[in-house]
Amino acid sequence: MLIRKTTGYSDFEEMFSTMNQLREYMDRVFEPDWSEPRALSPWSAVFPRFNLSDDGTSLTLRAEVPGLSESDVQLTLNQDVLSISGERKADIPEGYWVHRQERPVQRFSRSLALPSKINPDRATASVKNGVLTVTLQKAEDAQPRQITVKTSN
Repeated sequence: MLIRKTTGYSDFEEMFSTMNQLREYMDRVFEPDWSEPRALSPWSAVFPRFNLSDDGTSLTLRAEVPGLSESDVQLTLNQDVLSISGERKADIPEGYWVHRQERPVQRFSRSLALPSKINPDRATASVKNGVLTVTLQKAEDAQPRQITVKTSN
């Protein structure tokens, strides 16, 4: 029979040991699964990141697409959902060997439910300096209207 003498110090040490073990378990839960190739890329989180703004008559989406050209990005508007998809291709010159590749070939896709109806015929998109800018004109019935206030006699 083993009799262990407990002191305040050993209880304190055991409590912190248990807390440290719990922290290690929690760290493992939130670590990426390195066995999956997509986990090696920062793109695996959310790509592309974007801002959506509204000026009353149109919506403007600005998305970060570094290193991509207009031919690498596809936009689809289906009712009030905008989808952005594309692929980052290998940019290895012919005849060269790759010693290290941190920017892998990567497909991406992201959809966004728009806050109002859009006129698809008036949508425009362009890429400049790694930023995709999409301008979506709101449908006539979705645009704000001024209401005239009259006095009653």
